Amino acid sequence: METPTTMTRCKPRRKIIYAGIVLRRRRCLRYWLILPLLYLLGLILCARPLSLFLFPVPPPGSLYRSHQIFQKLRHHILSDDSPSIQLSSLWMYKKLKIEKPCKITYEETRMESSVNNGYLIVEANGGLNQQRSSICNAVAVAGFLNATLVIPRLEYHNVWMDKSLFDDIYDEQHFVSTLSGFVRVVRELPTELMDQFDYNFSNVPIVQVPAWSPINYYLEQVFPILRNQGLVRIAPFANRLSMYIPPDIQYLRCLANYKALKFAPPISTLAKSLIKRLMEKSPTTDGKFVSVHLRFEEDMVAFSCCIYDGGKKERFEMDFVREKGWKGKFRRRGTVINPGLNRISGKCPLTPVEVGMMLRGMGFDNNTLIYLASGRLYQEERHLTPLLEMFPLLYTKESLATPEELAYFKGYSSRLAALDYAVCLFSEVFLTTQGGNFPHFLMGHRRYIYGGHAKTIKPDKQKLVLLFHNISISWQEIKDEVKVMLVESNREGLMMPRIKKSNRHNSIYKYPFPQCRCLQEAQNLTVNRENVCDVLDHQLKHII
Repeated sequence: METPTTMTRCKPRRKIIYAGIVLRRRRCLRYWLILPLLYLLGLILCARPLSLFLFPVPPPGSLYRSHQIFQKLRHHILSDDSPSIQLSSLWMYKKLKIEKPCKITYEETRMESSVNNGYLIVEANGGLNQQRSSICNAVAVAGFLNATLVIPRLEYHNVWMDKSLFDDIYDEQHFVSTLSGFVRVVRELPTELMDQFDYNFSNVPIVQVPAWSPINYYLEQVFPILRNQGLVRIAPFANRLSMYIPPDIQYLRCLANYKALKFAPPISTLAKSLIKRLMEKSPTTDGKFVSVHLRFEEDMVAFSCCIYDGGKKERFEMDFVREKGWKGKFRRRGTVINPGLNRISGKCPLTPVEVGMMLRGMGFDNNTLIYLASGRLYQEERHLTPLLEMFPLLYTKESLATPEELAYFKGYSSRLAALDYAVCLFSEVFLTTQGGNFPHFLMGHRRYIYGGHAKTIKPDKQKLVLLFHNISISWQEIKDEVKVMLVESNREGLMMPRIKKSNRHNSIYKYPFPQCRCLQEAQNLTVNRENVCDVLDHQLKHII
């Protein structure tokens, strides 16, 4: 039996134990009350990352929103009455340094020997200007090997689908006579050689040459075949000669590109007519006009793998065009198509509305005459409507020429491209919207005839996609940014690369000077309404 003393001692201990139990329960209750608060806080903190995971925000520049921006800013763009650009004073020329006398003279490049080492046959593949480079390279190689050049054969390709022959595109007689004394050129092989191959060029064995081969490769590998067989056939021939070659051989390439390759009479005649009509339609700008090379044809949009504003219908159409034109190229294992990355990288063709907003932002007003060099645009009516709102004086070869005048060109992509090339050559401003051989060659040709200035706007497309991604952007912000691009284009138009750094990206086709300087006759040539007939018919007789 417990004594009173023992019982007295146990009571405080029980109280302590009871108090501990109560305290623990209160703490648990407190935790249970805090848990819902923590849960709500977690939802708040996790909601944004979760939504980003489920619905990620697209990177800046990855989506096409230009059509939305135009609708938002349409009133500001069309009512903008800021001072407009004066085409006559747009381009700035810097004072050129006095050049040393040409080391290579016209006479020094003429052949010193009448010996013929054989016949050179080349097949010029690709589109119009890739074929053009092949022809120029063939002239240089023939001169170097002291061979007779057979008029180059233009290879048919199912992408361009043009069966034109050399004399359908270029003035063959002018080509032969201009090169006379430099390189021998014949239309056909001699009968005795043709007889060996049953009068069929395709029976001549093909010699394959690596791309961008140095000139010595031809001396070491091609020349022995030429001497032994009396002829050599090289196919394909696009990009088969290095850009960096000796000055006397480079001169031949310059001669071919800027003198010998004159467009055939049907092309040059219509080109002159279109230029005169454009000048007559632009009296407020003294006959000056802007040409735009717009690459928004269906096949170009499909090949770019970019997404615009056409939704499921557009995606279905583009998949169909890609499969029809490139036969599974885009479905090969390992092929990754990332439209957003393509747009951010500046690889997506500009749309007509983007071109219009950019030009209006730069300061070209609605009185500016625009020549649109392009094939049939993808969904043409829908995409051209906003551009016509901004520039009502918009013309194409189809709107300037009659169906009868265009009959020679119908169904021939290279002839149509040649016509656009000739017209763009004489515009006061040329806008290129996509890379490729057309702007590459045209910029060089413009530098050649305009005193070293390309007079070309080459927009920063990586910057443009960021501007046109921002729905909240103001018209003034767009204007400020694109005017910087115009200043940069003015600066780049006068760029002249160093000869020692000559490569495929800064070739004589894009930068004719200083390597083709000795060939040039006219400096800072300007075409206007008063002298257009004289200039086109006399001064530039070697060009179109």
